[in-house]
Amino acid sequence: MTPPPPGCASLGAQSTRVPGPLARSWLPLRLLLLLLLWTAAATQGHPKSGPRISAVWKGRAGQDWVDFGLSEPHIVLLHEPGSSAVWVGGRGKVYLFDFPEGKNASVRTDCENYITLLERQGEALLICGTNARRPSCWRLVNGSVESLGERRGYAPFSPDENSLVLFDGDEVYSTIRKQEYNGKIPRFRRIQGEIELYTSDTVMQNPQFIKATIVHQDQAYDDKIYYFFREDNPDKNPEAPLNVSRVAQLCRGDQGGESSLSVSKWNTFLKAMLVCSDASTNKNFNRLQDVFLLPDPNGQWRDTRVYGVFSNPWNYSAVCVYSLGDIDKVFRTSSLKGYHASLPNPRPGKCLPDRQPIPTDTFQVADSHPEVAQRVEPMGPSKAPLFHSKYHYQKVVVHRMQASRGETFHVLYLTTDRGTIHKVVESREGERSLVFNIMEIQPFHHPAAIQAMSLDTERRKLYVSSQWEVSQVPLDLCEVYSGGCHGCLMARDPYCGWDQGHCVSIYSSPGPVLQSINPDEPHTECPNPKPDSAPLQKVSLAPNSRYYLSCPVESRHATYSWRHEQNVEQSCEPGHQSPNCILFIENLTARQYGHYRCEAQEGSYFREAQHWELLPEDGATAEHLLGRARALATSLWLGVLPTLALGLLVH
Repeated sequence: MTPPPPGCASLGAQSTRVPGPLARSWLPLRLLLLLLLWTAAATQGHPKSGPRISAVWKGRAGQDWVDFGLSEPHIVLLHEPGSSAVWVGGRGKVYLFDFPEGKNASVRTDCENYITLLERQGEALLICGTNARRPSCWRLVNGSVESLGERRGYAPFSPDENSLVLFDGDEVYSTIRKQEYNGKIPRFRRIQGEIELYTSDTVMQNPQFIKATIVHQDQAYDDKIYYFFREDNPDKNPEAPLNVSRVAQLCRGDQGGESSLSVSKWNTFLKAMLVCSDASTNKNFNRLQDVFLLPDPNGQWRDTRVYGVFSNPWNYSAVCVYSLGDIDKVFRTSSLKGYHASLPNPRPGKCLPDRQPIPTDTFQVADSHPEVAQRVEPMGPSKAPLFHSKYHYQKVVVHRMQASRGETFHVLYLTTDRGTIHKVVESREGERSLVFNIMEIQPFHHPAAIQAMSLDTERRKLYVSSQWEVSQVPLDLCEVYSGGCHGCLMARDPYCGWDQGHCVSIYSSPGPVLQSINPDEPHTECPNPKPDSAPLQKVSLAPNSRYYLSCPVESRHATYSWRHEQNVEQSCEPGHQSPNCILFIENLTARQYGHYRCEAQEGSYFREAQHWELLPEDGATAEHLLGRARALATSLWLGVLPTLALGLLVH
């Protein structure tokens, strides 16, 4: 084992924040104000579906994040639950990072070998990669590497190819083509097991595979393989969506058919459409991005929840939740789309006991009509998405957890195309699901796109990798909540509570902590009914000058208002994208001296965030302040430029 190369330099320019409470601008302040307001309006999404706060996870170098030392454009990540280590496959190299120990090591293979598969097999680690377009595998045991030679189907020819490999005991299933220039039609294969089978070439249209799983049902012969994918829409109507999202089923014990045409094919293939649309707003989300299966805590396979992340052509996103029981029922009871005769016996898709082959008549009907007529709809009486958002989500994992008082919550961690993670909590109120977007997390030391994410519920960590680094992020980021008891409870974070003057993790506190189960007014549970007022800050300013006051926006769900005496001079509505709510004073007259308060209103929660008193100043001091103000205005303008550019792109 050789040590990995040293770390690499930071990439990307850091954003410039508004530098102080006042400045004098050499630009027309009215124009600057209009630019700021327009940019915020152009970039904001639905105010309450966005994250309430933003947080940067800094961690400790070597113990919470590790730099690869070079760019790794293609990443595969393996983390075993309960382990403190994580394996990362890159180009010609496999990294091992043990976070608590701060130790790393790596094993090298050929430079043109992009690692695409890491799988634990007993004491060994199976490593497979492209190997200069000759897909091959190796076995790593106790630091020594054994070559297994070419393994077609275990790794693609190119790291850019869509690939999916599923292991179940001694059986291996794969979507990877075995020939580089022939057999370009994607198939779902059993490449290791009793009989090698593949799907017919006509049952899927240019599929992009997302996730595959094996579900052990009540009878062993009835065990199913479900895989989720999207494909080209067979409906070529110009108004029809380009993609359709699907779930397919196969019987795990499928032995092939009786005829020469069906003997090597899956005979139990059926597919169904996954619907994710909001009828109340007429919004449809057709492009499946990721799937996460959350098993039922009581072991009932039918109650396994299937979380799907979907997008539309504008890259807005929705999360829809299905149950395996509903999916199974659709395949068992639905008619076949476009087939109007009586179904043969056994019906298509039915698993047969005692390793019986599927009759040819049944295979022919299923092969020519592989889609069931009934569609799979989300759980719940409204059959609607759990929520939808203007953010573009790409990956999802879900943690089922119990809060301090025993309530069960489902916490979703969703990656965005901006390289951040949204932490969204799902709770129940009768038959309804309540959703709250707690925070946006920046998981990396160097901001970059997220390539892989893995959840460890035992250690309560999230493992995230980019092309530059891998980071472990705690699920209970309670230290980011400011504002005392009120700020802690307003976060509505089920991992956190108020105890002995601090916002603490429920896992680190020896006893119960103060948590609110009231989603609308959590702050009312605090012993002190009102938060403390902001400390008074005074500043002396010259008459007839232009100045601004800046109030940090801690909650994007709150309305921030600058109040002068009894008049509201400026308001920043929920969803305000700037990190500050700025009040410009274009011409400081005698009437405009006095007290200015920045007040934050979030539902019934009210707090005073800033309190300034502007006092008149003599000419000598004013000239000194003027020089400072010009420098501050320059910094402000430089800070506006990146935001303005982003707004123009979004617009």
